[in-house]
Amino acid sequence: MSSSGPRLSIQESLYPDLTCFGCGHANPDGFHLRSYRDGDRTVATFTPRPEHDNGFGFLNGGIITTVLDCHTAAVVMWEAHQRGWKAEHGAPVPYITAGLEVKFLRPTPLGPVLSLQAEPQEVSESEIVVNAELVFDEKQRATVRARWLRFRPR
Repeated sequence: MSSSGPRLSIQESLYPDLTCFGCGHANPDGFHLRSYRDGDRTVATFTPRPEHDNGFGFLNGGIITTVLDCHTAAVVMWEAHQRGWKAEHGAPVPYITAGLEVKFLRPTPLGPVLSLQAEPQEVSESEIVVNAELVFDEKQRATVRARWLRFRPR
């Protein structure tokens, strides 16, 4: 926190009116994920709630996937913003998820704060690929390779 107040996240700075469930701050029922730049990485935290249970007392895989997808979105939007690649024809953001390769490595607990880390792997105006991980207790719980394509409304 700076002396002028809390630092805005990438989501709050670049797309505050987005209604995405995971990262949109304009969705009153969403997660309101907040991702921040930390050197070459983008980091965030997420605290699972009891209703995110997978039926076995751990975090649901769909919730994990949503959080990873939306955290990689912050990386993509940051990279696009840095290069001046803007959304076209009234689209809310310049890129959309084209594919996710998620790996669930070990159960993820409910309740404690989880860490997210992500880095771009390939960046071009037509496609951005990001690798991310969800970590708890210094152990990877899940990873994703996210492929994002430039969104051009037709």
